[in-house]
Amino acid sequence: MTSISERARAKGPVGEMPAHERPISEEFRIAAKDWVEKDKAASLLEETKTAVLSQMMLKQGDVPVSRAEMHVKASSQWTEFISSMVEARSAANLARVRMKYIEMRFAEWTSKDANARRERQMGRQAT
Repeated sequence: MTSISERARAKGPVGEMPAHERPISEEFRIAAKDWVEKDKAASLLEETKTAVLSQMMLKQGDVPVSRAEMHVKASSQWTEFISSMVEARSAANLARVRMKYIEMRFAEWTSKDANARRERQMGRQAT
């Protein structure tokens, strides 16, 4: 006869809880973690923008700073960097909206639950 722990190990690792069974707090935790990671990526790109520009300008060689900056900002490499920075911020903003949506759902649920309790109390008082 096998023990309970042996049977549990035989089934393999526990999978993630299906989304429809998760409590709202768990949904919020997952959404918040996603937002933090995406915000970090976007902030990193934004904070390194000047350093990346400087590095790209140095590769232009011994030319005036204004000319080096003009060449870099006209390059497809710079356009790709700026596009990735904007996409990262957009992804972070969308993740934040998802997080706020979960907060709103919780507030709606709380209100609905409170209203239902109040209606039950009023029903008992009427009898």
